[in-house]
Amino acid sequence: MNDSDIIEAGQRVALGIEYTGTQYRGWQRQATADSVQKRVEDALHKILLEPVHITCAGRTDAGVHATAQLVHFDNPVARPVKAFTRGTNTILPGDIAVTWCRSVPQDFHARYSATARRYRYIIYNYPLRSGVFGNGVTHAYELLDEKLMHEAAQYLVGEHDFTSFRAAHCQSHTSSRNVHSVDIYRLGHYIIVDIKANAFLHHMVRNIVGSLLRIGTKEQPVDWLATLLALKDRTKAAPTAKPHGLYLVKVDYPEKFNLPTTQIGPMFLPDEIN
Repeated sequence: MNDSDIIEAGQRVALGIEYTGTQYRGWQRQATADSVQKRVEDALHKILLEPVHITCAGRTDAGVHATAQLVHFDNPVARPVKAFTRGTNTILPGDIAVTWCRSVPQDFHARYSATARRYRYIIYNYPLRSGVFGNGVTHAYELLDEKLMHEAAQYLVGEHDFTSFRAAHCQSHTSSRNVHSVDIYRLGHYIIVDIKANAFLHHMVRNIVGSLLRIGTKEQPVDWLATLLALKDRTKAAPTAKPHGLYLVKVDYPEKFNLPTTQIGPMFLPDEIN
């Protein structure tokens, strides 16, 4: 859509949202804490002069980031596309941005229409902390063997019961998830954990990374993840990894919705679009 195209009242709108989650208590609006959802809804309220409720593809936790969050809402008043993008961005704080806008069919749902979600967890693996990236990465000062971590992570691929990697207060009705792929690789001092699944349990990625770190330091064998899956006991796995290095980087939808193809972030691989 062009900046000048009008999205009429009653049409469903989808927005791409990018944010650094460090200063927020997660995505979801809360009565007593700042959240990304609150900031986006408040900005849209000022643009539309009507309150709106937005629904997201994935509710990220406190401190977690996103380069490809997606939301939808039903538009209360006619506005040009640029009102939802440039206009909203003039109101949003510098750590949250709208990256694109589309009108979508009424049967589109940011959460339930999604077919897969992809996260990246970025580890800065060096004895001394970074003075540049701060809360954009998680610092691991002990040398990690990323090849062992990658080998171990392949036990996660497929349909499994992920009880051992599920937060105690997770509200999902089932602990079964289908992990499509896990790739772990090193670029200099950085180790990237790239995981894609149909959906994720609360803290699932961070709990998996916590246990992968134990394998990377050789405290646990490669097949430990297989053992943890079989045990179905959260108390047997490692502590939850910190939120700082986690990014929601892609959400897949059926082609019929014709949503934009965006670059996978953070940009650790050149010219990566998939």
